[in-house]
Amino acid sequence: MEPQIVLISCSNREEGEKIAKKLLQNRVASCVNIIPQVHSFYWWEGNLEQAQEALLFVKSSKEKWDQLLTVVKENHSYQCPEIISLDPSHVFPPYLAWWQNELK
Repeated sequence: MEPQIVLISCSNREEGEKIAKKLLQNRVASCVNIIPQVHSFYWWEGNLEQAQEALLFVKSSKEKWDQLLTVVKENHSYQCPEIISLDPSHVFPPYLAWWQNELK
């Protein structure tokens, strides 16, 4: 499995915890870190907005991408949630082995 890190912003920590648990229960993530408070600035429908959000840092795989999207969309309150995939170029081999094993 090819490792993938996915960033997902949420309306608050509680929503982040709900999504994290669903991702783990469905085995589309091996680990989810929650940064409980980020201050976001962004454009939405022509307006400059700002919000307090939580940020999920999800360890998944490219093979699980479609399943991950389904779980997030079913459990997220945003009309257009931020779901961004990053490809790690280097991962400590023992950690990578654990990461991949937990997605089986």
